[in-house]
This record gives sequence, C-alpha cells and structure tokens, in this order.
Amino acid sequence: MNTKQHTIKERFTLEGVGLHTGKDATMTFVPADINHGIKFQRVDLPGQPIVDADVDYVVDLSRGTTIEHNGARVNTVEHTMAALVGTEVDNVLIQLNGPEPPIMDGSSMPFVLAIEKAGFEEQNAMRNFFDVTEAISYKDESRNVEIAALPLDDYRLTVMVDYNSPVLGSQHASLTDIRDFGKEIASCRTFCFLHELEMLYKQGLIQGGDLNNAIVVVDRVVDDSELQYLAKLFNKDTVEVKNEGILNNVELRYKNEPARHKLLDLVGDLALAGRPIKGQILAARPGHAANVAFAKKLKKVMKEQEKKALPKGIPMYDPSVQPLLDVNQIYKMLPHRYPFCLIDKIFHLDETSVAGIKNVTINEPFFQGHFPGNPVMPGVLQIEAMAQTGGILVLSTVPDPENHWTYFLSIENCRFKKMVLPGDTVVFSCELLAPIKRGIAKMHGRAYVAGNIVCEAVMSAYIVRKETK
Repeated sequence: MNTKQHTIKERFTLEGVGLHTGKDATMTFVPADINHGIKFQRVDLPGQPIVDADVDYVVDLSRGTTIEHNGARVNTVEHTMAALVGTEVDNVLIQLNGPEPPIMDGSSMPFVLAIEKAGFEEQNAMRNFFDVTEAISYKDESRNVEIAALPLDDYRLTVMVDYNSPVLGSQHASLTDIRDFGKEIASCRTFCFLHELEMLYKQGLIQGGDLNNAIVVVDRVVDDSELQYLAKLFNKDTVEVKNEGILNNVELRYKNEPARHKLLDLVGDLALAGRPIKGQILAARPGHAANVAFAKKLKKVMKEQEKKALPKGIPMYDPSVQPLLDVNQIYKMLPHRYPFCLIDKIFHLDETSVAGIKNVTINEPFFQGHFPGNPVMPGVLQIEAMAQTGGILVLSTVPDPENHWTYFLSIENCRFKKMVLPGDTVVFSCELLAPIKRGIAKMHGRAYVAGNIVCEAVMSAYIVRKETK
C-alpha cells in the first residue's frame, strides 16, 4: 500500500450513459491538491456545486449508492469510488455534467484503465490511514447480513454471498492485496435477477441498462412471450437463455463474478468513510444498505479515535512509517554538517507546511557543557532545529535546493515552555504565514514533545542562490 498521498498526473474524460437515469454523462477527472480527498462537481448546475464523497451525505440506496451535498446529487458512485481505492488515488475532483457517472460496462475496469493511463503523481504528505485496532462488527438480522473489520496492517476483504439460486448458489471472493484490485476485481460487472428487472424498471431505475453493461441471472423458466418482452425492454431484436441461466448467453468473466462484484461494491461504499483502511473486512451477504451502515460505524470509530489522539494542529508522527526524507536526503538539501545536523527525519511536506523530528540523546555534543549533571537542550538549538525544518520547506520551492542558502532575517514572539531532555523525541512543525515573495519566507514554528508544546516562534528567512566561482 502507498504510504504517501497520490493524485492523477493529468486530467481525462470518460463518456457514457447512467445505469439508472439513462442520461448521457461526461465525466472529467482532475488532479487535486494534498488532503483534497475525493469530490464530485455537478458542472451542469448553477454555481457548479461540490459534492463530497462522504458517507454522511448518502441519501438513497436503491440499487446503488447516491450522495447529495450542497443541493446537488450524484447517483451510483460506488464503481468510481472502488476504482479510486483500487488504484490508491487519494485526491481528485470529478466533474460531472449530469446526475450519474456513466455505467460503462457495469464494472470499474474502464475507470481503472483510464486512471492508469493518466498516471499517478506522488504527493509530499502521508496518507491518513484508519487503523482497525479492535474488532468492529455490524449485523442486520432482517437481511441476514454480517460485516466485520479485524486488525491487520494491510487492507484485505473477503465476501460470501448465498442467493439460494440454482444458477449462482453460494459464492466467495477475496482480495488479499489492494494492488491486485485491477487484476482480480475491477472487471466484474453489476448483476441482477430476472425477477427483479420489471420491478426496477417500474421504479424508474435501470433506464440505461443494457445487456452489455449488466448480467441478468435467469433463475426460473422463461417462455417465448417473456423473452420477446425482455428483448423490447433492452432494445434488442431477440434475447435467449442457455442452460446456465444468463440472459442472452452473456459469458461470465469469472465463475464467481457476482461475488467479486459484491466485493467491488463493498470497496467503493467503504471508501465513503473518508480514509484509507488498514484492516481485514469480512462480509456475509453484503449490499449497499449494509455497506453504508458499516461505513458509518467505521467513521464513528474514526472520530472517537481522533478525540483520543493528539490535539488538533499537532503533527502525528508514526516512527513505523517510512519518512519522506531521511538524514541523507535532508543533508543533500541543507548545507549543515556535524555538529549542526539537528534534524533526523522529515515526515510531512506540502506547499505550505513541513514537519520533522529530532531524537535527543545524551551523546549530543552540547550536553558536555549544557549543563553537566543536569543535561538540558539549549533553547537556541531548539530554534535552530526548527529553522532547519523550515529550511526544508523553503528549499523545496526551488528546483535545485543544493545551490541555495537560507539565512535568518528575524525571530519574533519566541517562547520556551518546557525543558527538552535526553530521550525526548521533538516534533518540529513550520507553516508559512504568507506566500514566499522575493525570496523571503515568514513561518510560524512550533516544537512538541509527547504532544506538549515546548517552544514556538515566528521566523523569517531569506533564500538566495549560492555564488558560483
């Protein structure tokens, strides 16, 4: 799984008809900034409102997942959402000129192929994973549905379905590595049973349904008059059924294609919880209603975890996650050398902020004189370490940071609030207070130990190109 956030490298457009609305749709995927998330935009409506892909905005589950936000509605989002999760795209704006994404062939594969063709852009920010730390379960006895999430340092899903049908029977599907989504799951198409068709049509659904974008399972004997009716319904001259019970003899891509499609839907619906998941998902007889109910339960647990986490604004440092920049990469950018190498890792970096850490040990050379018998990290070196962290942010704005210097211009409102001692891990964060102009950057820097602020200051620095001899 990716540890950094990703967007697409370039925009692209898909066109087709919506499954339930039957309306033509043009869908454009646009690269988005760090922490943007997945959002839809109804460009056909006044003001072009944005619809966040969020489980709190689910308003309808009639054979698909529909969201509504800011007065705009988007139907049947699950196949698109599943494709984005399966390709590990975190940030994208999806512009739609109608109420529903195109159904394409009834699977997520056309979206996956288009995303892969556009390419991926790695972004300088870590993904905000939701780690399942204890079992989370959901049960709907009326539908005989059960879904559970178990702790796992990965994302795996297993689905079991049982349709009490001689055609499909009991089926299982598993995805053990999200990177295999495109190969194992994405091509599996939506389906329904013959006895559901007329009911769905009378409800105003499947107006864009076609035997090229859906599998119709025939679970009973069908006479010629009904076949003629179905042909008319799907705008075909004729339709037929072989013994295997699939309307118009559509060949399944996998023997358990329906179960795999249920897994696809589950991936798409759980994406609406808002964060990439680390856990094992087990689902028996899932459907959109249960998936969304479980996604809401996951989001509730996420919020409870966030309340117990560090206060808002304090960077969350996870030592088990690979840093954005290690010491070798840091000091290719910074000119500092021993004993002034004061930053060990950079774990967050975007256009306006940066965060890094310093592991303070008794072996620091300054402890020989500050103070023997009572070692305390000098405040001026805390500010220096903070400035070096900010220097990474400033130097990241130029294409050749190794050819530039950064100099202090001023330090304002500097305060030291707690002592920093050997054994402490200091988390430094710096945030630009205004865009960099004429090489001058002004930042608010803070340092934390165990979630408590130890010092802060407003710093100004000047970036200049090194003189060449």
